[in-house]
Amino acid sequence: MTAILESFVPRDGFAGTLVGRVWRPGAPGGPAVVAFRAEGVFDLSRAAPTMAQLIASPDPAALARTQGAFIGELPPILANSFAPRPDPARPYLLAPIDLQCIKAAGVTFAASLVERVIEERTKGDPARADAVRRELAERIGIDFGAIKPGSAEADQAKALLQREGLWSQYLEVGIGPDAEVFTKAPPMSAVGTGAAIGIRRDSSWNNPEPEVVLVVDPAGTIRGAALGNDVNLRDFEGRSALLLGKSKDNNASTAIGPFIRLFDATFTLDDLRRAEVSVTVAGKDNFHLEAVSDLGRISRDVTDLVAQTVGKHHQYPDGFVLFTGTMFAPTQDRAGPGSGFTHKVGDVVTIASPKLGALVNRVDYCDALPPWEFGLGALMKSLAARGLL
Repeated sequence: MTAILESFVPRDGFAGTLVGRVWRPGAPGGPAVVAFRAEGVFDLSRAAPTMAQLIASPDPAALARTQGAFIGELPPILANSFAPRPDPARPYLLAPIDLQCIKAAGVTFAASLVERVIEERTKGDPARADAVRRELAERIGIDFGAIKPGSAEADQAKALLQREGLWSQYLEVGIGPDAEVFTKAPPMSAVGTGAAIGIRRDSSWNNPEPEVVLVVDPAGTIRGAALGNDVNLRDFEGRSALLLGKSKDNNASTAIGPFIRLFDATFTLDDLRRAEVSVTVAGKDNFHLEAVSDLGRISRDVTDLVAQTVGKHHQYPDGFVLFTGTMFAPTQDRAGPGSGFTHKVGDVVTIASPKLGALVNRVDYCDALPPWEFGLGALMKSLAARGLL
């Protein structure tokens, strides 16, 4: 339990403003917006019944630091959250968002850009990925990480790749002027740290997508950030980009947590831009994968991604969260040479960052996990029953 607590808490402890959501048992029970402090966990629901309301308030960090009723110590809540089936009679962590729309940006890092092209050219067949990867490395000879999307250099690269017959829809959004922004999952469907994440039984090529998640208010202002796992089925998307919804939006296929760190004196937009993120996958078969990257390698600034998501063309009255794109595309062979990486049931995925703690989830099949049943209607009934509306 000590290890779980140490991974949850950022490197600077509780110096920052950390908020989230906890299931509070009772009659009636329901989700509570909370602040995590050195003294314990505090319920902010009387001041902000939903996380969307907290984020939209004039000063979310000040509200989170000064309001709240004590719920309990953090360690027992964490312990219940990491149980295979949390005890509903005791508090446990939820994903730290509620009414916000869950959006995601794609192919914003050079590594993931190349892997998306590989998926497309192999038609989702993992057995062909290694050969195609070598072919592209020999033929392209372009450092996509050095190209600014929408620039003159990007136009020149596009013209070259088109002449070579190598242009791709993924390259269009990777180095073109328009970012790929899509809806990852419905509001209220995300799971939090400690919970299982889901892959489909009929997928044979899938992977975690560790990402920084921006938390944005209705006006389009970034108020803080969290970590996320945009679980992806590479074989489905590789067969057709039109299968993106089936590849991305499945039961428990979106994880966010372990908390939202709000911007304040200890954590700013510039701190976020420099965020280092690591991923570890530990399997029951003794497989082990580790990688480290940082948000500074992103091809588009996070403010540009937000500007391409919200504005006169699209509004989000409850705010939104935005996955900023995966920094990693695991290719480490797992089942023999040339097999590449895919998940196995029981994998434990840990996504960590010094100022954002660690998001930890185990992998299982979507249809083996509890179905998503607590949606917006249930939340409204719960808030009304607790006198919070």
